[in-house]
Amino acid sequence: MRFSTPLLLTATLILTACSGPERAVPPPAAAVPPFQPPVLAHFEPMRIPDTNPLTAEKVALGRQLFSDPRLSSDGTTSCSGCHSPQYGYTVGAARPIGAYGVEQNRACPSLINAGYAKGYYWENAPIPLEKAVLGMWKFVMVPQGEGRPTAEEVAARLGPGLTPEKVAEALASFIRTLVPVQAPWVRYYGGETAALSEAGRRGFEVFDRKAHCTNCHSSVLLADRLRHDVGTGNAFKTPTLLNVARSAPYFHDNRVPTLEAAVDQMLAGGFATKTPDPQLKPVTITPEERALLLTFLRELNADV
Repeated sequence: MRFSTPLLLTATLILTACSGPERAVPPPAAAVPPFQPPVLAHFEPMRIPDTNPLTAEKVALGRQLFSDPRLSSDGTTSCSGCHSPQYGYTVGAARPIGAYGVEQNRACPSLINAGYAKGYYWENAPIPLEKAVLGMWKFVMVPQGEGRPTAEEVAARLGPGLTPEKVAEALASFIRTLVPVQAPWVRYYGGETAALSEAGRRGFEVFDRKAHCTNCHSSVLLADRLRHDVGTGNAFKTPTLLNVARSAPYFHDNRVPTLEAAVDQMLAGGFATKTPDPQLKPVTITPEERALLLTFLRELNADV
């Protein structure tokens, strides 16, 4: 069948009018690369579970929730209330206070490099970060009791579609980004000698070779990720020393008020215990070496 020229021209005009800019087919979207956390170049890769892959959206949500007091049942506190950047993601000198004003009897471990941990809490429980976050959130910030909202109710008020599990996944995603790749110690460990002062470098020599602190505070993490009994009544996970000058008081129960006193306690072999750690023995150093050791520790600030 043949169309006359006027008919063909009319059909062409109709098709052109129906395919204007508002009906144009958009170009295919560019592939979005997976979100990558900061990487410690001289350490093993961070393990991220397939059940909670990192995405920019989850990290952003976790960052927002981390400082949101609505995370607590009574709206009084947030994760950052006990894990404050000001104190190296610990609580500092204050006692940790949960929802309904309940005082906690343990110090808050730092969250710096928590994505590289093998276990969580002071007991170094071998559980995923998501489970650790969920457990601590429910225990400290959403404790159950008559008339108190459930974790499901608290999650629902934080945003549409949120569940306790999704809250924990978002918070864990954000925590995995707390990797201080530009910290002086991390740069020094990677070969940038000038990242520490001369006194700091000499202090590390004391820390490593004479005081043998690296028996437990090892690698770029400055923590061996194991448990030791230093005489505090139980075997606890070795804490990182990053931000140690910001995180007084010290030990799992905040029993030592100053960095100087904590150093002296460990140089003395820890606290009296019936089950001393074989790697922890008394060490004698000179006053100059002690001063250098403290200088090194004070240069371990790590911002993220």
